[in-house]
Amino acid sequence: MTIWEAVAVLAAGLGAGTINTIVGSGTLITFPVLLAFGLPPVTANVSNTLGLVPGSLSGAFGYRRELTGQRRRLLRFGAIALLGGLGGAILLLALPSTAFDAIVPVLIAVALVLVVVQPRLAKKLRARRERNGTAPHPDGGIALLLGLLLASTYGGYFGAAQGVLYLSLMGLLLHEDLQRINALKNILAAIVNGVAAVFFLFVATFDWTAVLLIAVGSTLGGQLGAKVGRRLPPTALRAVIVVVGLLAIVQLLLK
Repeated sequence: MTIWEAVAVLAAGLGAGTINTIVGSGTLITFPVLLAFGLPPVTANVSNTLGLVPGSLSGAFGYRRELTGQRRRLLRFGAIALLGGLGGAILLLALPSTAFDAIVPVLIAVALVLVVVQPRLAKKLRARRERNGTAPHPDGGIALLLGLLLASTYGGYFGAAQGVLYLSLMGLLLHEDLQRINALKNILAAIVNGVAAVFFLFVATFDWTAVLLIAVGSTLGGQLGAKVGRRLPPTALRAVIVVVGLLAIVQLLLK
């Protein structure tokens, strides 16, 4: 890797760490860069996954204040993310990449629709519960756990826009502030990337230069993303999510 290629990978890691903390989809920055510099797809994917782990942890630390009072959720959702991330990592080595190519843009599109209509849907759900005299499940119930399992499996497999999926699911099924949901998302992404990376250590080949550069860049980006993301009002945060998600769909369809 030349010095300029190294600078480009470092910059991609910085951008990925920033956007992952705010929304997700940082993989769509780093993964194409690694491919452009000649890494095989699987090597690029696993190197990217490991390199983004410190960035996820950095972003989660930046959002630590919003995690207050969510310990029980973290334990439940974290266990689901662990299982899903491991399952997705296994699928990456067992299945051809074309297995997910058709469905991923559809999943992201559905997630974006949910992000946009979430306030209205949540309002209708609250009104329905009030009419029926029922209380919402504090942790979203079985539907959210199943959704998080599927999103985490996808995250362990590839991970592009998994943050959008997390935000749409939790935004719809949790009666919670969007910034606190974003803090949860960062923890779940760190768990998924971490367990997938540990699995890959035993069965896949890494480009350790790329891993190191992405790790340094994404760690810095995680702190930057937390500073920016925590200051965004809900409407602005939703707008960022939609823009990033649409860009993700376009890039996936054109690859």
